[in-house]
Amino acid sequence: MDTTNYVFGVSWEVCNKVGGIYTVLSTQAKALQAQSENKIIYIGPDLGNESNPLFTESKTALKAWKKHASENDGLNVKVGTWNIPGKPTVILVDFKPFFAEKNDFLFELWDKFGVDSMNAYGDYDESVVFGYATAKVIESFVKYNKADNGKSLAQFHEWTTASGLLYVKSRGVNVKTLFTTHATTTGRSICFNNKLLYEYFTGYNGDQMSEELGVKSKHAIEKRAAINADCFTTVSDITAKECAQLLEKAPDIVTPNGFESDFVPKGAKYTAAREAARASLKKVAETLTGSKIADDALFVGASGRYEYKNKGLDVFIEALKLLSQNSQVKREVVAFILVPAWISGPRKDLQEKLESPKAKYQLLNNNVTHDLCNFNEDQVLNALRFFQLENGKKDKVKVVFVPSYLDGADGIFNMSYYDILAGLDITVFASYYEPWGYTPLESAAFSVPTVTTDLSGFGLWVSSKPEEISNGVAVIHRTDNNTREVADSIQTEIARFAGMSAKEVKQAQKNAAAIAKKASWSEFAKYYLEAFEIALKK
Repeated sequence: MDTTNYVFGVSWEVCNKVGGIYTVLSTQAKALQAQSENKIIYIGPDLGNESNPLFTESKTALKAWKKHASENDGLNVKVGTWNIPGKPTVILVDFKPFFAEKNDFLFELWDKFGVDSMNAYGDYDESVVFGYATAKVIESFVKYNKADNGKSLAQFHEWTTASGLLYVKSRGVNVKTLFTTHATTTGRSICFNNKLLYEYFTGYNGDQMSEELGVKSKHAIEKRAAINADCFTTVSDITAKECAQLLEKAPDIVTPNGFESDFVPKGAKYTAAREAARASLKKVAETLTGSKIADDALFVGASGRYEYKNKGLDVFIEALKLLSQNSQVKREVVAFILVPAWISGPRKDLQEKLESPKAKYQLLNNNVTHDLCNFNEDQVLNALRFFQLENGKKDKVKVVFVPSYLDGADGIFNMSYYDILAGLDITVFASYYEPWGYTPLESAAFSVPTVTTDLSGFGLWVSSKPEEISNGVAVIHRTDNNTREVADSIQTEIARFAGMSAKEVKQAQKNAAAIAKKASWSEFAKYYLEAFEIALKK
């Protein structure tokens, strides 16, 4: 790395918190800066926000190049820092003006790489134009700074930036390229469409399936970026197999996702955060259900994107039903499903009752904290009805569905997800499709023991280590067809945890934190550095 000029990290989620890639980049920055001599510059979209709490603009940083780029290359950019540990330099580019050049560039992608964009829809055009704009930023920057000598690197994350990599190749920009897929478009689509991914895995053809499932253009640009990159990477061994099968290109190296626990409170601060979170969880559960919750109730959590099967919500809810029938479990259990859904806002009646706890009226719909726009069609609520998890006063297992982003302003908890996570006793992430799996890793980092599956990248990584909940992380075997067995295993692990002594719980918490520490960026950054070297030597 000592001869490298610059390393550009390109993603739609730079200073734009919309998914898991944000967690990857925002937690890796500090470690990568330390190990790559602070040469990293992140490039993301300028979405026109008047104020972005994740970004602090600088009027002086890269001032001369910025002026040159505006006057000579037609680039309107903002330069500043990303408000995360390490405070890395960021360039946000206004990509919208380049829609005028879209059709010519789409023809270029077809002519030079065979990328068929004719039937594209949805976010495809916007992503192609964004990638195009980021590549123009890199081209302008390296030429202006005389760093277009093959010693700078540009890493493009996910298909949504793949066009940028192909621009670099097509226009002969002299930087080395990396392409990282965090989940293949076609693999995810197979799961979304309820097809069996694993049983027929070796029989799937990516080109054929992408056309059948309506993601042909996204698959094509992803595949071409993987093939043309100087170094192609993915995040786990399980996704590496997926790439080899569906993209017909095995990754050059697996770069697992690490995590930094800089913001995990320690000592007395952690104890205070946990107590505050438990008090809030208890208050909301009591107000919603109309039942007094025992002080020693076991708080169980599940979270992530609302992918009912992929994220394992199906088996989690079934496990809660089995747990309610388990006579060996003596403790009360309150499960919190923290999954953003289609909502119109917080429930006004719940807000009022939280503010006036002595009000004697009973709330209807005592499972959900926010108003759902599709109440009758919601999969979680329908499953709770099907399994008769109705939050009766005598029910041993109660379920609270929180279908809102927990950003500190949801209207009910008004706490961030991480603040609430500290108050849980155990978490469950029983994924069916999960290239990596940050949620169980985050949980472990917060010393909250967790249950996951061997169909997640993180679960597969943990599988060679202790696998029961007493060891911090329990890894359950999941296939296409064993959902009942998975549900039973989940309830077994929760029941086991519920019966553990305080000393055993404390040890499990320590074990969880120790596993998370082994998955920190300080341990995993080396894989990125190796990927950089592979690209530089190509």
